[in-house]
Amino acid sequence: MTDTALSTPILAQWFEYMDSDDPDRVLTMISDDFEMSVQFSKGRGQAAEFVGDRAGLIVYLAQREKSTLVHHIDKGALVGDVELVLGRTTRGGEFEASFNATAQIDDNGNVRRLLIARTPELAFA
Repeated sequence: MTDTALSTPILAQWFEYMDSDDPDRVLTMISDDFEMSVQFSKGRGQAAEFVGDRAGLIVYLAQREKSTLVHHIDKGALVGDVELVLGRTTRGGEFEASFNATAQIDDNGNVRRLLIARTPELAFA
């Protein structure tokens, strides 16, 4: 496990599940009062926002491609009960998009709040 994954273990596990054949496992990682916003840009001003609670996450999971993208966490930090990461996704080994994610973690180690933004328009390499 990388140093970044060690400092942000919840988000590291989250993206490992998201990259798998069974991304629905992230549903086991959320709190009862979970809320999220995922800002998803396809580039050129085309974007969608997925918001909500557990039901919103289920909708988001249902529309995603499975096992096609790989999330790479490049930087991460833990500040109190909040994990923050900056990373990139690749498809077939090629850059697809940059992302950042912020997760508030509850006392049981579950994700309580999740904010993710993604764009192919900007690379941090």
